[in-house]
Amino acid sequence: MNSTQTYIIGVDAGGTYTDAVITEAASGRVIASAKRPTTHYDLSEGIRGALQAVMHASQVPPSAVSMTCVSTTLATNALVEGKGADVGLFVIGFNQWLEVPAAAARFIPGGHTIQGEEQEPLGLNFVLDGLKELHGKVDAWAVCGTMSFVNPAHELVVAKAIQLTGGVPVFCSHEASMRAGMKERATTACLNAQLLPVMRDFLDGMRRALDALDIAGEVLVVRGDARAMRMEEALRQAASTVASGPAATALFGAHQSQEQDALIVDVGGTTTDITIIRSGNPVIDPQGMTIGKWETHVEAVEMFTVGVGGDSFVRPARDGSFSLGPARVLPLCMTQNLPDPAQWLGHGPNARCIIPISRQEPAPEAPANLPPEAQAILRHLTENGPATPGQIMRALSLAEITVDQHLTRLVRLQRVAEAGFTPTDALHVLDRLQLGNAAFSLAAAKALGAVHGQDAREFSLAVLAEAERIIEETILRHVTRREAGDSLAAFLAARDRKGGSAPLISVAVSLNVPMVGIGAAARLLLPGVARRLGAHIVFPERHEVGNALGAARMAAAHVQHA
Repeated sequence: MNSTQTYIIGVDAGGTYTDAVITEAASGRVIASAKRPTTHYDLSEGIRGALQAVMHASQVPPSAVSMTCVSTTLATNALVEGKGADVGLFVIGFNQWLEVPAAAARFIPGGHTIQGEEQEPLGLNFVLDGLKELHGKVDAWAVCGTMSFVNPAHELVVAKAIQLTGGVPVFCSHEASMRAGMKERATTACLNAQLLPVMRDFLDGMRRALDALDIAGEVLVVRGDARAMRMEEALRQAASTVASGPAATALFGAHQSQEQDALIVDVGGTTTDITIIRSGNPVIDPQGMTIGKWETHVEAVEMFTVGVGGDSFVRPARDGSFSLGPARVLPLCMTQNLPDPAQWLGHGPNARCIIPISRQEPAPEAPANLPPEAQAILRHLTENGPATPGQIMRALSLAEITVDQHLTRLVRLQRVAEAGFTPTDALHVLDRLQLGNAAFSLAAAKALGAVHGQDAREFSLAVLAEAERIIEETILRHVTRREAGDSLAAFLAARDRKGGSAPLISVAVSLNVPMVGIGAAARLLLPGVARRLGAHIVFPERHEVGNALGAARMAAAHVQHA
């Protein structure tokens, strides 16, 4: 190995797997790649495992690594699954109701004019009342003031008051948006606040993993607009990482596609992300991305994300039907110390199993700081082992909504994990994937299929067909909306559910651009989608770790332009 050669590491932390690659800085040649499970209870463990694997396989000394660049879908997943922090919002100088992603909002006097002059004195007493009222009920704060992008003084005062009295993270709208539009700025601030704890955990885990392996050099994070930022900036601009994974997807797709125009489809464990390449470059939406129903001021690659992937939760109903996603659970085949699914799996509160997580280090929130009901649930699981929410309800005489609320908090705090049937389990039943204990998957598929007289194979095929249908519908909606508007997109989605025709018209649809498949589950779920859309599909070399390679390409470009 050339002693003067330097190397670049690319890392992608997804909801299910963490990928790492190491490339030559000068040529971009891939030396090694690795994929390891994402360890949500301690993100540094999964990151360290992936990094150790590529360093060992490549035999590159840590001192030869000049730069590490990371992308992540953890922020995207947190929003898609509804697992971001509970946010309190202070709105300054604007007393009209705003529909924003906040758990609670308080309106206080103040704000500025378009010239930056004080519109009204800041009602600091209202701030203190709000902090007292919501103490312990929110995990982060967002602040949005009238014309704060001209004069942020009132936002800064409120933020300081929160820091002095609240002790929780706070994000101000002027830090992310310098454009008018109160609702969009408030939404952007709330999303940043929601993701502050997520990004803090990720970046802390990344730093611990690098330090443990003595990997120095500059560390960059892929922004959603396909640019790079330093780790410190990523913590303050958490919403800019929402499209970090899709941006890395687009960068990899642009580098690998032989066509100038292409549709890049990344099928992960939690979500499927769709981006577009035009004239060999990712398409950027300058108006700000839409996350679910929320319009923001965050520039990002034009993308569409749907909560369906290899580990999407198959939620059975009483009548034998089922829904798929957007929640992610541990596949039964990949779960250890699990009771036989045939003994507990059913519909409603018995559709998933809750597993306590053993921790070697103190948890971010100790049991004594949890609400009494959450403490009781955690104690029951620790003493009696995994159980369904239904079993917990009966054992502790708690209402279903109470159990669900506390389980959501315990999952977010990484005190428990949820396991259930997923497309990954269906692939094990069909012997298309051999990664875990197929016996658990088979037992679950038999139990779920029996309700409608299906065997395990028939039920598993139905699950995969539903996953493919949702991905196909998402692609159709995304492409037709940008090409022909919402009306045609809605018609095509309805046509798909009705089997391809309407009473007075039949429509055949095909894509005029190729699809590029990325992600571990892409080869297993996308060929059928491409066939129905009449599209040519390609799977580039190392497409399984495409986002990590996209991050490495970003780092190489950063070096060239530095």
